[in-house]
Amino acid sequence: MTGLWLPPEDDPRQALPQERGEKPTVLGYLAHYRLTLRLKCAELSPAQLATRSVPPSSMSLLGLVRHLARVEHHWARRCVEGHEDLPRLYRTEEQPDLDFDGVEPTSACVADAWAAWEREVAHADLLRECLDGRTGV
Repeated sequence: MTGLWLPPEDDPRQALPQERGEKPTVLGYLAHYRLTLRLKCAELSPAQLATRSVPPSSMSLLGLVRHLARVEHHWARRCVEGHEDLPRLYRTEEQPDLDFDGVEPTSACVADAWAAWEREVAHADLLRECLDGRTGV
C-alpha cells in the first residue's frame, strides 16, 4: 500500500455499517480501528513491523498488535467473563510492557502476535453473539 490514505472506493472501512446509538457507535469504532490496524500492517516485513517508531520509544506496529491482543483478552475474558485467574497476555510482574518490549523482527513473532490477536477478536465476537445474537462487529 502506498501513501497515507486510500481512495474512498478502495477503503474497506467505508463498507462498515453506520448505525446510531451508543452500543452500535462503540462497536463501529472498534471495527474501524481493528481494520485500520490491519491496513497499516499489510504487506510489511517482520523487520518493518518491529521497527520502533521514535527511539527510545518501544512503540512499533507489531507491539501494537500484541498490545491489542492483550487488551481484547483482558476485557473479554478477564473482565466480561470474570476469568481473572487467566494469565495476562504479553505481561508479567517483572515485565509489564512485554507487549511492546518483547517484540522481535522474526516471522515467528509476527505469526504469534497475529494469531493471538485474531484468537481474542474471534472470542470477543463469539461472546457478543452469545449475549445478543449478533455476529461480527
